[in-house]
Amino acid sequence: MDNIIYKELCFRINGVIFEVQNKLGKGASEKQYADLLELLLKGKNIKYDREKEIPFEFAEGIIKGNKVDFVIDDKILLDAKAKSYITKDDYFQMQRYLKASKIKLGMVVNFRKYPIEIKRIVNNNIK
Repeated sequence: MDNIIYKELCFRINGVIFEVQNKLGKGASEKQYADLLELLLKGKNIKYDREKEIPFEFAEGIIKGNKVDFVIDDKILLDAKAKSYITKDDYFQMQRYLKASKIKLGMVVNFRKYPIEIKRIVNNNIK
């Protein structure tokens, strides 16, 4: 347990995630989950940016088009889902976000699944 990345921050985020699912259940829309998640993050004084654009930067220029649901405390990317299950495409999307942002940890959260489905994805290119 000592090697968990951002252990205390993740513990706080997980508490907020479970609170969202407890309040809305499993039938809400992705936007409703994200809206409540934002309200609860704000209420618990957890620093975040919502729907942040994460461009790819190359020597030749910048490519836009990556927008993650939340960047929490400039340390963790969080993508909220409301679907039957998390897919490989969701995993690859988070990997793309992590690579572009140069952030170490991403979380894909599926609020529709009960119990809630949380996948942690580590950017192994960041030390």
